[in-house]
Amino acid sequence: MTASLPRVNVPSSATRGEIFVVRSLITHPMETGLRKDEQGELIPRKIINSFTCRYNGEIVFKAELHEAVAANPYIEFHVRALESGTLDYVWEEDGGAVFTLQSALTVT
Repeated sequence: MTASLPRVNVPSSATRGEIFVVRSLITHPMETGLRKDEQGELIPRKIINSFTCRYNGEIVFKAELHEAVAANPYIEFHVRALESGTLDYVWEEDGGAVFTLQSALTVT
């Protein structure tokens, strides 16, 4: 299994009031718990079950993910630029693993 690798694509600057796109992708196999390995044993469930984006501490996007989501979940959403600050992204996995990224946004 490959290590989970989160990535985001977001502009570094925007005009006040502008709506911009945030694109996020995490490399993750999203094991449902229904597949079997070569020995016929069930592979334990391990999925990204939650994604949250905070803009200067305020939640601007949150999603709960389930078994039906494909491997390497891609999430795209829109945010309105209000003030300069940070966007914090958090992916939570079954079993307690948490993956985070942060990006800065300059608003003019």
